[in-house]
Amino acid sequence: MAREDVTLDHEITALLQRWRGGDRAALESVAPLIYRELRRIAGWRLAAGRIDESLRPTGLVHEAWIRIAGSAGAFDNRRHFFAHAALAMRSVLVDRARRVHARRHGGDARDVALATGDGASRDPRDELLDGIALGEALDRLHVVAPDASAVATLRFLCGHSVDETADLLGVSAGKVKKDWAFARAFLRRELSRGAHE
Repeated sequence: MAREDVTLDHEITALLQRWRGGDRAALESVAPLIYRELRRIAGWRLAAGRIDESLRPTGLVHEAWIRIAGSAGAFDNRRHFFAHAALAMRSVLVDRARRVHARRHGGDARDVALATGDGASRDPRDELLDGIALGEALDRLHVVAPDASAVATLRFLCGHSVDETADLLGVSAGKVKKDWAFARAFLRRELSRGAHE
């Protein structure tokens, strides 16, 4: 990590800790420091799964921000914050998918690709996943394997590479690859089970 990135990481973490301690001004101070990364995550998420084509990255960031700001700043550090932000974006997209699905009375809910985090699927047969079912499967993964869930969040929901994920989690790239393989297998199994019910 470059020196500027380390300094920014520490600054963001310090502000998040102040916010967790009840300093609402810290929330206003941290917002401009994290906005670019939030837009990058939102853009990646919207490109990965076209649930609502009227939604743009800025809109997704704003809807997720409302959910994040209501969480009373319960974030330990930058990694924890961005993982939570990715989950908030997923929640926004799942809620939108449910509304679209309800409007269509069971028809044509959009699919999202389970990508590797670099925007490309490794397996050309890689499954297309219904956004609602994916959200539920990710919740089950978190209960069964929290480490694999953290990797899936950063790789799939945030679009981070193996190395970026390893850096953010403070683990080896090998552990990330192992957890990612487990997460993908778990999600495939859960989603194929749901498709046959």
